Amino acid sequence: MTLDSSLTCNRTVCVTGAGGFIASWIVKLLLQKGYTVKGTVRNPDDPKNAHLRELEGANQRLTLHRADLLDYQSLMEAINGCVGVFHTASPVTDNPEQMVEPAVNGTKNVIMAAAKAKVRRVVFTSSIGTVYMDPNRSPDVVVDESCWSDLEFCKNTKNWYCYGKTVAEQVAWQMAEEKGVDLVVMNPVLVLGPLLQPTINASIVHILKYLTGSAKTYANLVQGYVHVRDVALAHILIFEDPSASGRYICAESILHRGEVVEILTKLFPEYPIPTKCSDEKNPRAKPYKFSNQKLKDLGMEFTPVKQCLSETVKSLQEKGHLPTPPPHQEDALRLQS
Repeated sequence: MTLDSSLTCNRTVCVTGAGGFIASWIVKLLLQKGYTVKGTVRNPDDPKNAHLRELEGANQRLTLHRADLLDYQSLMEAINGCVGVFHTASPVTDNPEQMVEPAVNGTKNVIMAAAKAKVRRVVFTSSIGTVYMDPNRSPDVVVDESCWSDLEFCKNTKNWYCYGKTVAEQVAWQMAEEKGVDLVVMNPVLVLGPLLQPTINASIVHILKYLTGSAKTYANLVQGYVHVRDVALAHILIFEDPSASGRYICAESILHRGEVVEILTKLFPEYPIPTKCSDEKNPRAKPYKFSNQKLKDLGMEFTPVKQCLSETVKSLQEKGHLPTPPPHQEDALRLQS
């Protein structure tokens, strides 16, 4: 399905922050589907972006453009001539100065450039952090696309990532309405899965610390998880489907950290995975209820979290970020026999 017949004529799209974890997968899948992709990066010659040029179809249909979120002209040059924009570029930090201005003003610049270039649709990568940070929400309430994070609560808890992403998404909706831009928004939970890029991103560190021995305990917290390939597919799905509108929560399951380490221990017993919770005084945190029905209604099928965790660890091993320990003695004897 396509937005309209003009998509068959012009299949050029822009992906901002193309070298990132989610964005690299979006680029990969867009190229597989025959799109021509203009990716924005800070430095096209940086070795950390080399993986993009190695993707299937990259030689023929991928160009990398030097751009900065706070430089409107550089974004305009990349977006010009595109039928769609996937705006994934955003800082991931809890430093308020590094987070809020680039996230908010960068989003303004992208929407303005998209309006001027008359793109058909903008897909904005937001976060579950703009949805569920609300201390007044009852545990019985199902978290869906109508929910918004409480900005004062984000400020008071110094969660500048969720604050910056929430303000940026609100600005995106406001600007899109003012400029007449067709905007759809993706709100993924913590994203895991195989890395295409050579560097380790923030969400992968969340799992890596349990395997290296640097984390001696796990927190009494719950977290949503989703496979990076599913997130990339969902972006393309809501770009191509004419009926897509509004926000889309992209989540497969919500697990307690204790459940995560249990799965990792079963799959990879050779690593020093923590077995103790850092908080044994308070009751175990309960997963919140959520709905991913909007994406399922568009035909989305999610990868099970167990497979997602397994593929994350195997990717870290293959990329050399995680040593592959020798097998246990009994495993070694079994292999010899």
